[in-house]
Amino acid sequence: MKIIVCIKQVPAKDSTLRIAEGGAWIRDTDISFEINEPDAYALEAALRLKEQHGGEVVALSAGPARVQTVLREALAKGADRAIHLEDDAFARLDAYNGAKLLAKGLATAGESYDLLFTGLQSDDLGYAQTGVIFAELAGLPHSTITMAIEPQTDGRLRVKRELEAGWFQWVSMAMPAVLSIQSGLAKLRYATLMGIKKAKTKEIKRLTKVELGWNDAEWAPTQIVRRVYVPQKSKQTQFIEGTAKEAAAKLVEKLRFEARVI
Repeated sequence: MKIIVCIKQVPAKDSTLRIAEGGAWIRDTDISFEINEPDAYALEAALRLKEQHGGEVVALSAGPARVQTVLREALAKGADRAIHLEDDAFARLDAYNGAKLLAKGLATAGESYDLLFTGLQSDDLGYAQTGVIFAELAGLPHSTITMAIEPQTDGRLRVKRELEAGWFQWVSMAMPAVLSIQSGLAKLRYATLMGIKKAKTKEIKRLTKVELGWNDAEWAPTQIVRRVYVPQKSKQTQFIEGTAKEAAAKLVEKLRFEARVI
């Protein structure tokens, strides 16, 4: 079984974010980056399937040269090899063009696969669209919010999906298929010292704009972020007067209808 795991590099959670000039995004020159946490769960799910059923796990990412750090992390955790679609412009693609780029990258690299995993959403934008759009572009069955994966002996796949209000759904689908993995599906592993050493010798295939046959006219954005801003903090103090019983009643009313916490 061959599994492609799509990985995105995002600003680290402990980074101090500053708005870039023009206000359309954050400054990315003075912050650290890390693997997108939902994608880390997708990688973990793929590695567990490989351990149980054999096969190969290939990490796939797009973005500038710094993206190789998260690909090396994936290799250190157990991925067999990686593909890097490299260009600074790839870091700011919308969900549709991002999915289209991943599909084009796999086609250019000549990669076939049984399963393609994405995380549920990205920590920076959170659209939760890339996996769904990729499946549509590739004409493949797709499952979102996937909680469990059971390959069948007939070449099909049985997956458990999380629905609303505590409900779940088991779905049978043909392979190849695209799965968006729910965060928390399994406990994430750490890269071992041996894994880190092995990662240095594993292949990272690099594909540039030229090799991908990139034409700017074909990649007009379908979503545009016009402005990002830091929410303004404000404080307000209210004094509640009356007897203890009256003050308690007024407090409960404010918590219920103004603060909406009870």
